[in-house]
Amino acid sequence: MKLHSLSISGLATLNMHALNNEGAEGNALMTRMVEIVDENGENHTVNAISGDMFKHIQAEHLYNLAGEQGLNLCQGCKVFSANRICEDESFTKSFTKDTQDSQVLATALNTCVMDDCEGILITNNNKSIARKSVVEFGWVVGRPSSTKTESYFHAKYVPEGRETGSGSGENLGQNIFHRPASSGQYAVVLNLDLFRVGMNDITLAYTIEKTEREKRIKALLQSILYTYIKPSGAHRNTQNPHIVNFEGIIATSSSTVPAPTISALNSNYPDEIEGIALALNRIAQGAINTYRFDSMSGFAEKMSNIIENIEPRGE
Repeated sequence: MKLHSLSISGLATLNMHALNNEGAEGNALMTRMVEIVDENGENHTVNAISGDMFKHIQAEHLYNLAGEQGLNLCQGCKVFSANRICEDESFTKSFTKDTQDSQVLATALNTCVMDDCEGILITNNNKSIARKSVVEFGWVVGRPSSTKTESYFHAKYVPEGRETGSGSGENLGQNIFHRPASSGQYAVVLNLDLFRVGMNDITLAYTIEKTEREKRIKALLQSILYTYIKPSGAHRNTQNPHIVNFEGIIATSSSTVPAPTISALNSNYPDEIEGIALALNRIAQGAINTYRFDSMSGFAEKMSNIIENIEPRGE
C-alpha cells in the first residue's frame, strides 16, 4: 500500500477533562472556549482543545517511538527541546550563510525524524529555511448540542490549620480555587502528507533512503494512533479524561488527489466523505479509500492494518 496522504475525521467522546486552558482570573481557572458556526449557520460558543495541544501530544509520542526504534534524532530533539535542531551545534556548524538552502535542509532531514515530520524553521547563520510539518491538526471542537463545561470548587488540604489563606502571596495554608471540567463529543480533523516524509521541500527529491522512510512513516502513523489513545495535556494528574468512544472515518489517497475531510460538526460527515470519495474515484482511478470505525478498538484495528501494509512512495 503506497499512500500519498491520509486524513481522519472523527468524533471523540471525552468526559471530565481540562486538557486546554487559557489562564486564571483570581482563583478561577478559565478553560478554552471558541466561537463556531454549525452546519445550519448558527453561532455557538463551545469548549475546544487547540490543535497545538494535540500536535504536542503527537510529537511526544513520536519522540518516544524514535528512541525505542532507533530513529535519528538531533541533539535538541533528544532532550525534547522546542528549538529542535536549531540548538544542535554539530548541525549549526555544518553550514554558513553562503551554503545552499537545499543542502542545509537535506542535512536537517537526514539528522532528525522529528524535524522531518513535525516541521522546523531554521534561523541559524542568517538563514530562514522553513520545513512545513507533515502533520496538520485542526482544533478539537465540542459539538454545541452535546458539550458542557462546569466549574468545581477545590481547596488545598492543610493538616496544621487554616489560618493562612490564599491572600498571603506565599501559596501557604488552605487555598480555595475553582477548576473547570468539560464533557462532550468533540470533532476531530487531521491530515497527513505521507509523501513528504524524507522529501526535500526545495529540490522535491527524497534525501533519505526508502527503508528509512518506511520506518519513519510507520512510526509517524503509530504516533497518531497513540495520540487518540492517550491525549495528554493539563491537569491529567487528577482529571485524566474519561475516553468513552471514538468514531469516525479514515480516508487514504494513493495519488495527488487529497484524502478528503469533513468535520464531525456536520452530523452527516461520514456519508459526505464517502460521497466525495466516490466522486473523486471517477476521475482518479480509484485512488481514494475510506475506512469507517465506530469505536476506539475499531480505530486501532484500521490504523494497525494501514501501518502493517504501508510502503513509501518514490525511490
